[in-house]
Amino acid sequence: MSERISKHSHTTHAINEQSAVIVQPTGVSPGDVLAVARGTATVTLDPATVAAMATSRSIVDDIERDGRPVYGVSTGFGALANTFVAPERRAELQHALIRSHAAGVGAPMPREVVRAMMLLRVRSLALGHSGVRPLVAQALVDLLNQDITPWVPEHGSLGASGDLAPLAHCALVLLGEGWTIGKGGVREDAAVALQRAGLAPIELSAKEGLALINGTDGMLGMLLLAIDDAAHLFTMADVTAALAIEAMLGSERPFRPELHAIRPHPGQAVSAANIHRLLQGSAIMDSHRDDLAHAVQDAYSMRCAPQVAGAARDTLSFVDSVAARELVSIVDNPVVLPNGQVESTGNFHGAPLGFAADFLAIAAAEVGSISERRVDRLLDVCRSRDLPAFLSPDAGVNSGLMIAQYTAAGIVAENRRLAAPASVDSLPTSGMQEDHVSMGWAAAKKLRTVLDNLTSLLAVELLAAVRGLQLRAPLTPSPAGQAAVAAVSKFAGDPGPDIFLAPAMEATRSVVANRALRSTIETHLGPLG
Repeated sequence: MSERISKHSHTTHAINEQSAVIVQPTGVSPGDVLAVARGTATVTLDPATVAAMATSRSIVDDIERDGRPVYGVSTGFGALANTFVAPERRAELQHALIRSHAAGVGAPMPREVVRAMMLLRVRSLALGHSGVRPLVAQALVDLLNQDITPWVPEHGSLGASGDLAPLAHCALVLLGEGWTIGKGGVREDAAVALQRAGLAPIELSAKEGLALINGTDGMLGMLLLAIDDAAHLFTMADVTAALAIEAMLGSERPFRPELHAIRPHPGQAVSAANIHRLLQGSAIMDSHRDDLAHAVQDAYSMRCAPQVAGAARDTLSFVDSVAARELVSIVDNPVVLPNGQVESTGNFHGAPLGFAADFLAIAAAEVGSISERRVDRLLDVCRSRDLPAFLSPDAGVNSGLMIAQYTAAGIVAENRRLAAPASVDSLPTSGMQEDHVSMGWAAAKKLRTVLDNLTSLLAVELLAAVRGLQLRAPLTPSPAGQAAVAAVSKFAGDPGPDIFLAPAMEATRSVVANRALRSTIETHLGPLG
């Protein structure tokens, strides 16, 4: 087949170098998820995990022998929950469930999302409340270790009974059906990928199909990846803000710690401390630091940077706590209890994750919005404190960074649209059995887009700030400014005639996304908060 991936994976992360993940009966950590999704860590099941799953499976086997009607074991699903299924057709039921629920459409989800989702489904099974044989979890582990990535379309989940369609596309590969992402992003048949890796399809037994698709693993996987991205980007937002403030001859006084101690929001204090440290050791700042007539009050986009970025940090702390709770949660339905009972729950509903993703998208959108306002000031000859128009030494014939700010403005507008919450929406499904859904998958997916856009916005600010610092010569910038100028000038050069700007913007985006510039700055200043 010739269809290819049309969406790029996000790049605002460092590869996790952890080499192995052992899935315990207590689950996995956020670091484990990142190591498998974004790194090359191998996965193994702890013997205690295998034992817990075997114990849980024995309860399902007892139900089978007793002939009791139990949802998901001896009945249909959703609106068909009251339909009894004969014993000889229960394996068929599980296979039919996977095939019918693998009904997604659209471009495939990035590899890192699918791998995170698969590991989290292994985690869910490993908690010992799903009633599956250990070989089912091992089959997912084998896909991860053989680097077989199911082709999971972007549309299909409502975040209600969890991420049914995305997880079904993963489960279908275990049966030797469906699609995988082949070499170069080409879609290929799962049977071919399994055969090449020396893996055989599995046959499902009672409840196992349902256990493979009922849960919040897709939403949670995307949220964990987004948390990692946001933590880095919010720190880089402090860096780009400080560089822009330095280039505009702003004041460092609003960032003194005693001014933030009187409004004790923890994230605000961290951002203010970062910006204050980043502005030290600068001849540019020294040139006007003691001039009381200069910059008595900077504009909000400069002076209030810690209040906005700090609020985003506090939002991220809340989201991190939600994800941590979900990582130790049992989100299957029905659940197999140690006393032998099998009970239906609503733990698969994605509202907690949907709310968290929407909240973080709002915060990240605002971090990008205030960044664009600083770019606009840097380019405006009336407000940039003697920098040339659009940061071009020869404005008129040259346009400098004029259109880079257009690009930033367009991205800010898109982020504002994406910040509208998905989790307030609901469309009933399954014959009104599933009559309120979370839209958590959509919330998490658009959060990742907002963060990808934030990377671009910070890149525009970094490029503009570096141009401004270069134009303040012969005054030397702070150590952070010097590191930024060194990194960006490699591909953007010095201020002068206009250049083909798109490659420079893409390269600056990479500087924001990866950790090299931040690491260089931290070598001089110590770790940033």
